[in-house]
Amino acid sequence: MFGRRKKKDAAEGAAGEAEQVVDGVDAEADGEGERLRLEPAPRPDGPWDSSEVREPGEGRVDLGGLFVPGVDGMELRVEVAGDAIVAATVVLRDSAIQLQAFAAPKREGIWGEVREEIAAGITQQGGIIDEVEGPLGWELRAQVPVQLPDGTGGFQVVRFVGVDGPRWFLRGVISGQGAVQPQAAGLLEQIFRDTVVVRGEGPMAPRDPIVLKLPNDAQMVPENVQQEEGSRFAGGMSRLQRGPEITEVR
Repeated sequence: MFGRRKKKDAAEGAAGEAEQVVDGVDAEADGEGERLRLEPAPRPDGPWDSSEVREPGEGRVDLGGLFVPGVDGMELRVEVAGDAIVAATVVLRDSAIQLQAFAAPKREGIWGEVREEIAAGITQQGGIIDEVEGPLGWELRAQVPVQLPDGTGGFQVVRFVGVDGPRWFLRGVISGQGAVQPQAAGLLEQIFRDTVVVRGEGPMAPRDPIVLKLPNDAQMVPENVQQEEGSRFAGGMSRLQRGPEITEVR
């Protein structure tokens, strides 16, 4: 989850911030430069809003706020914050994608701003960020500092992808081989594209997580407890075994 930006006080706002319109698009100017407040881009290939799909539950797992495509061999895990389920992770062989949906302003995309915040946070931790245009649009390919099992320092390679929708934002975090070798992440990217977001009509503050629920046929399984064969669901967010995405720092 990412935090909200701090509001500037009245003096800073009067001195360095102004609202203006540039070619019909709202723009916000401050002492650090000018950021265009763009409307969400078209999504001809998804991910989808619930209003755009006639049968969202067909071929997808119903998590309430998200309908996640089901594919053979996948394992689905959920992340709990307090009493709420706020993220789902699809594990497929040696790769995974975490899906998390957030409320967003009605006529403003937030992925550009969120990318800047994620990049700044990882850079401050000593990580490395590369912003590229990938199959899902602009994304961050990051090397995040981690502690290896032997206690030494290393980097985990992850990809942050995101898409702005109508009053929502869907973020994906790809890890494992799908991050190390992006060309091997085709199925995970297709899962992201074919996900359906259910924002709901109730009021939500921008960046509030869209709460999920367990599927009706799911059973919570504690972390580190072996599941019965064939079960697709596990409670918690146990870490994937670290593979080639970890590189030792020497």
